[in-house]
Order: sequence, then structure tokens, then C-alpha cells
Amino acid sequence: MTYQDAIDYLYRCAPAFHNIGAGAYKEGLANTLALDEHFGHPHRQYRTIHVGGTNGKGSCSHTLAAILQSAGYRVGLYTSPHLLDFSERIRVNGKPIPHDYVADFVEHERAFFEPLHPSFFEVTTALAFRYFADERVDVAVVEVGLGGRLDCTNIIQPDLSVITNISLEHTALLGDTLEKIAFEKAGIIKPSTPVVIGETHPETRPVFEAKARQQHSPIIFADSPLSPHHPENPANPEIPEIPEIPDNPEIPEIPALPVLQLKGPYQQKNAHTILCAVSQLRRLGYALSDDSIREGFAHVCDLTGLMGRWQQVGEHPTVICDIGHNAGGLQDNIRQLKQQSCRTLRIVLGFVDDKDIRPVLNAMPHNATYYLSQPSTHRALKSHTLYALARCYGQKGREFKSVGEAFAAAKKDAAPDDFIFVGGSNFVVADFLQSYDSKVTSFVGS
Repeated sequence: MTYQDAIDYLYRCAPAFHNIGAGAYKEGLANTLALDEHFGHPHRQYRTIHVGGTNGKGSCSHTLAAILQSAGYRVGLYTSPHLLDFSERIRVNGKPIPHDYVADFVEHERAFFEPLHPSFFEVTTALAFRYFADERVDVAVVEVGLGGRLDCTNIIQPDLSVITNISLEHTALLGDTLEKIAFEKAGIIKPSTPVVIGETHPETRPVFEAKARQQHSPIIFADSPLSPHHPENPANPEIPEIPEIPDNPEIPEIPALPVLQLKGPYQQKNAHTILCAVSQLRRLGYALSDDSIREGFAHVCDLTGLMGRWQQVGEHPTVICDIGHNAGGLQDNIRQLKQQSCRTLRIVLGFVDDKDIRPVLNAMPHNATYYLSQPSTHRALKSHTLYALARCYGQKGREFKSVGEAFAAAKKDAAPDDFIFVGGSNFVVADFLQSYDSKVTSFVGS
């Protein structure tokens, strides 16, 4: 079996949420527990850090992995979805899982998992945990797939749990209020295990506090003015710092927030969360020097292969892509776009068809030129539908049948001092990156 045969088989026999949406979701952990037992509970062979939330969990997971790598740990990293290739989901010290390993796993284990009729994510999680054990990682940073309480990553017993924030997403599956979604996300809080909460709302904080009390888990709120990482703390008037570690005077404080390779104002929020998490990891005995923390922040993309987070791939004109795709992520993008200084703002936009995008279109900049496209997935919102909706909200532009065609038109129209943004969906960014050559800042076929 070749790698491509294995991937095709997984998509065909174990449908992925990434491809078909809610139809791929399986509630409950029965399959996960069966797979875990079959493989001998591989996640017990290394330490783990569990990262959930609505937005920012990918950036936080990659940055924590980069910091750990810089400190000399052998680090597994499990995230989803991928942008260009399935192997991006499973990495050890930044290197994607080998294609041969994936093919061999599927070929040798399909006889066991086929009768279970598992979801794509259930099989992928079992693959990741087994691979990390085989690679003898010291620690694995594990990103939650969907929700938390019933997510198949939730069988691990981590050293630390992190929940970045809560906003409305997957409401048909997780609930239609912030409180209901927070309840699902809070499911990763484990007994007597510290949890860092990145950002709270009046509706969500009581949910997290109640779960932490129930589990006797220390809880740290990164957005609390009392937090040493909060910029409004009088002790930290400009930038957050990592506090001294009690009973470890030989570990100095971080004098300033390190340089961030990840751009975009929302990464400042993620940085506060990560610094709180690092503080807890140091208390738990992780040897994370000041230099390793700075190195992780400054080179996260280089160390882990992270893509699609306010990623600049071209200049003259400036070309930025971002995978923000739910209400919270898109609002962050919109705020940043409205602050851009440029001759003409050009936006290549596309969505999937299971989201209410009307509030997003209403909030998008009205001084931009739009190139309305549809990504190459059958979940795509058709470009003619997007075009009609955009006109209703006063957005001016043209429709295109593909992201490639839309970007090619934007690039052709652009002057050197224009700004081109590509986003709206993971799928849009994936289509864009597959065709864009960042080395020569040209679009293939243009």
C-alpha cells in the first residue's frame, strides 16, 4: 500500500470532519478506548500537554512545542487540520510523520479497526499516539480536535491542560451558547492537574471555575488583571513577564515578552496564554530556560512548520493569508484588516457552507475590493451565493470559480503598495498555498 493509497482509504472508509463536516462526528470514546487498548496505551509512555479552545489552540500548541524543542526535549506535536499534506498533523521535533509509516500503519492495522467503523480522527489519533511512542518522544503537545469532553484526544492524562478561549463554533454539536461550549471544552480539565485559561467571558469563567473545583485542579486565568502575565498588572505596565518560580531561585524571570515570529494582534493574546503555561511547566519541573522560551517564540514556524497564521508570503504587493474561519477568528482578522495602511485593500474570500457568514460580511471593510471564490471541497459555499450575499452588505467585487483564479486576478490588479488578504476558511488558505510560490512571490499560472 502506498501513502496515497492509505490516505485515500482513510478518507473513504473513515470520513473526516475536515472534508464532510458534522457527518463525520462520532460522539463518545468507545472506539478510542478500544484502539488505545489494542495499541497498548502508547500515550502513557511519554508526558503530554493538552491544548483546547476555540481559536489560538494551534498557535499555542506549535509555540509550546517550539519552546520545548529549543530546551532540548524530543517533542511530539499532534494538530489538525492540515493545509497541504496529511503528515503535517503528526510531527516529531517539527518533522512530519514519514509517509511510509502511515502506509504501513493502515495496511497492518486495518483488519482491527475496520469492524469498529471509526471516524477519521479516531484512527488518526491512534496513529499519532503510536508513532510518538515508537519515536520515544519525551513529551507530546496534543491539540484537541473538536470540543474536549468527548474528543478522542481526551484519554490522555496530561501534565497541564490549556484552554485558549471560547467563542461560538460547531453549535449543532457543542451547543448554541458560550456556556454550553465552555462545558464541552472544560472536559479536558483533569483531576489535580493545573489548567491555564487564556481568555474568559462572564458566561464562561464560572463554568471553568466549577469544573476546576470539581476536579481539585489549580486554575490560572491568563486574562485576569491579577495575573503576572496580564499587561494591566501594575507590576508589568508594558509587557507580560514570567514570574519567579517558587523554591527555584536559580531560574530567572523572563525580562520581556520575546520577539514573536507569529504576527497579528491576536498573537499577543496567545502569548499571554503561552507564558502562563510555560510558568506552570517550569513549576512542574520542565527545564525551560529563558533562551529556549525566546527561541521558541522567535522561530516557531521554522521549528514546527506552522503555516497560515497571518502568514506573509509575498511583498510588493504585500500578500497575507490566515486560516481564521469562525466568528472569533474572523473578527480578529477584520480588526487587523481595518488597520492596514495601503493604497488598495484587496480581499480574496471564500467559505464553507455550514456557517452563518452574514455577520462577517457585514463587518468586513467596505473600502476593499473583493475577489469572491470557492475552495476545492464539496463543503464550499458556492461563489455565486457568496457574491449575492456580499452585495447585500455593500461589498464590491467579482466572483470566481476557484481560489487560484481569484488570487490571480487580485495579483494582476494590484499595485506594489497594495495589500492582498486571502482567507475565510482553512480550505481557501490550503488552495492558495498549494499554488503560490513564495520564493519568487508569483502565482503559478498567472
